[in-house]
Amino acid sequence: MKKITGYLRLMRPANIVTSVADVLAGATIAGFFGSSGFGSPGFSPSQKIATGLLLSLSTIGLYGGGVVFNDVFDAALDAVERPERPIPSGLIKRREAAILGLVLLVAGILIALWVHPVSGLLAGLIATAALLYDKWGKHHTFLGPLNMGLCRGLNLLLGISVLPAAIAQDWHIACVPILYIASITMISRGEVHGGSRNLLYFAAALYTLVIGCILAVAVGKGAAPLTLLFLAPFAWMIFKPLFTAIREPVGRNIGKAVKAGVIALILMNASWAAACDSLYLALIIVLLLPLSLWLARLFAVT
Repeated sequence: MKKITGYLRLMRPANIVTSVADVLAGATIAGFFGSSGFGSPGFSPSQKIATGLLLSLSTIGLYGGGVVFNDVFDAALDAVERPERPIPSGLIKRREAAILGLVLLVAGILIALWVHPVSGLLAGLIATAALLYDKWGKHHTFLGPLNMGLCRGLNLLLGISVLPAAIAQDWHIACVPILYIASITMISRGEVHGGSRNLLYFAAALYTLVIGCILAVAVGKGAAPLTLLFLAPFAWMIFKPLFTAIREPVGRNIGKAVKAGVIALILMNASWAAACDSLYLALIIVLLLPLSLWLARLFAVT
């Protein structure tokens, strides 16, 4: 049981739930899940549910594999800064973790390929971007956050790829999660030793820009009032701990801001669904929030 728990700790279950929210939001942006539920033409409700489940399994593999390799490559550093983690503590051997990560990534790519070749290509790009970040990207001040953000942007596109033709129309929306995750990754570097107030203020500005982008899309689609129902709690969830960290930029507070920012992705994705006038899917995505919060109490988010 300890071994199984160790593997789960490596996979960051609470974070994985947020990646499923990305895929569901992406599929809604593409129009796969319409405002009337499963009523858009061309696919039966059972086909839509099956496709949504397959891409959800794909992103679980991709995200899980990516974060496992993060700990594989960081084993030496974690032995100093976070010796309680599964690999440095000796609970999981580095080789065992690498095998788990590889299996998860390959499974994620193959499942996506089963859905559509374009989905498989995007899954391959996600896996590649994740490994690049784990091995090299995280060590670069500018490219690291951008690399991590790219993983999330591609994950949103993975959801959009349920209707591959929609990628040409909606690809630019993926820039928003890239910006958002880049800002979280940027401030996360202060989790251990504390951070800079200026950097936290910059993150607050980027958060504001992200909210503005989502609201602009909602206004364009005539769904601003519905979207605000989800954007308001999203803003509260990310800004409250961030302002606490600005007042006292110590590692503990920055860690809480990062954790809230990651889990709040569920509310951001619900906002995307609402901006596409799909209350049905927005509510389904929001239901993932208590699951992610519960898992965050059991397993580390960062």
